[in-house]
Amino acid sequence: MQIEILTPEKKIFSGDIYGLQLPGVGGSFEVLEKHASIVSALGIGILKVLHDNKGKTTSYNITGGFIEVLNNKATVLIENAVAI
Repeated sequence: MQIEILTPEKKIFSGDIYGLQLPGVGGSFEVLEKHASIVSALGIGILKVLHDNKGKTTSYNITGGFIEVLNNKATVLIENAVAI
């Protein structure tokens, strides 16, 4: 799945990944390859990029935003992100 993670200042991440774990406003959720189309609000928490199915990840503390998944591409728009 293709992903772009963007803040108002810069592009945080762009590339092909296995999946995402996200802090939704109603609880955490996961988006994997060929996920159904969605638009969802994100809350404060940890966004985890799953690079492969063997456990390689990159994590960010985020302060809210939105995700859109359409045609196996995810776009994550967030207010702020700090790599952890």
